[in-house]
Amino acid sequence: MRKLAAGNWKMNGVEADLAEVDALVSAHRTPRCEMLLCPPATLISRMAARATGDLFIGAQDCHAQASGAHTGDISAAMLVDAGATHVILGHSERRADHGETDAEVRAKAEAALAAGLVAIVCVGETEAQRDAGQTLEVIGGQLAGSVPEAATARTTVIAYEPVWAIGTGRTPTLEEIAEVHAFLRAGLAKRFGDAEGFRLLYGGSVKPSNAGEIFAVANVDGALVGGASLKAADFGAIVEALSAA
Repeated sequence: MRKLAAGNWKMNGVEADLAEVDALVSAHRTPRCEMLLCPPATLISRMAARATGDLFIGAQDCHAQASGAHTGDISAAMLVDAGATHVILGHSERRADHGETDAEVRAKAEAALAAGLVAIVCVGETEAQRDAGQTLEVIGGQLAGSVPEAATARTTVIAYEPVWAIGTGRTPTLEEIAEVHAFLRAGLAKRFGDAEGFRLLYGGSVKPSNAGEIFAVANVDGALVGGASLKAADFGAIVEALSAA
């Protein structure tokens, strides 16, 4: 399975910003990795109409229920209907801002898989948890609680995003990234038998200047990129670094 460069636009982007999609597609018609952009829900269908080749379009969240009286929420089936192929779930900003639990993330992931979406399940520790030496304990709990039993390497991606590195410009050392990704690989292998096919992404202040060295770390199969995915030039440089890894 090819490596994956995923961009999370978060609460950014309007019609005019779709020009960045055109620029990305034009510059990277045949990348050696898969490219994914996850814009706000308002842009999914319009972005999907522009995406060609190896650029996929995803969403940033979905509801656990297929339909119902859930004002303001969007179901996995609705995302598929809009043109999405992937969905980010359990991002630390959702866990923190909306109080999402592992059980809720798991239920959303189950809904995503049932609708045919690829679920990108996020895990990661806070700065206080890392300082207390609890990183692997926290991540192990999130992995066990958030990833559904039906997960397979084709339907599920795991993204390690240390909370303290998101949008701060700080990143863990390469050794710290390697330790967590090896732990994730071993945890998946223990639970699912063969974990080699699962793609493990690193996220947290990934940018063109550090992408190459991060992608050289064992068990890093791509990145979940925040701010640097908003501009085609920056995200394209990360795509190139991953293609060369």
